[in-house]
Amino acid sequence: MKKIQLFLSIIASIGILYSCAPKTEKQNDQEEEQVEESVEIAAPNTLTRAEINEGWQLLFDGESTENFRGYNSETFPEKGWQVVDGTLQVMSSGKGEAGGGGDIITKKKYKNFELSLEWRVSEGGNSGIFYLAREKPDQPIWKSAPEMQILDNEKHPDAKLGVDGNRAAGSLYDLIPGKFEAVKPAGEWNQVKIMVYKGTVVHWVNGENVLEYHLWTDDWKNMVLNSKFKDYEDFLNTAEEGYIGLQDHGDDVWFRNIKIKEL
Repeated sequence: MKKIQLFLSIIASIGILYSCAPKTEKQNDQEEEQVEESVEIAAPNTLTRAEINEGWQLLFDGESTENFRGYNSETFPEKGWQVVDGTLQVMSSGKGEAGGGGDIITKKKYKNFELSLEWRVSEGGNSGIFYLAREKPDQPIWKSAPEMQILDNEKHPDAKLGVDGNRAAGSLYDLIPGKFEAVKPAGEWNQVKIMVYKGTVVHWVNGENVLEYHLWTDDWKNMVLNSKFKDYEDFLNTAEEGYIGLQDHGDDVWFRNIKIKEL
């Protein structure tokens, strides 16, 4: 017993001596880096070092619209959209979907990815995030692209239309409901993420997984054929690679921290 106690005392003494020993410059640098990484929070429209290392890329830096253009246009809309206070804003037309600048899309197509952004909607406002969109001169973007709905769930009537809330914010528009309780009200920022990977699609709202579905399966085809999209071949057979789009629905909506990671 005394031998065991003596052994433990020696081990404890060694630990104390080691902890009191002066740290090398390399050890100090490593500890400082660990502390910085653990507390690093990205300013709006920037990436942390961890995000850069993971492969995230900014689509909007708070100032430039260079990664976007108008749908069926070579340039960014001259009206209806503006960059203000570090946000990308679609502006109210006062006429609903008429009279605005139109939808915008990324200049690049994406296949497997995680898209992350924040949105804030005006009272009674409506917009959406499209993905895997085709671009055709003779059809609007919504006829080919699944849409995560953006909405003021309290004031906009769409929240109560459709089936079981499948037109509310966070939903796969008109197809799969999201979760009302995950969405913050008009005037507050909502953080959302959309993952697309080999046909599997997941929507998150404010950190909560609100829905999942699988493109090109029998379940997908049956669901679409029983919806308002049943007559649109490009929607039924959604593209494997397509554009990210932001919708101009004629209401004030603000976007920021728009970033993407290809998978």
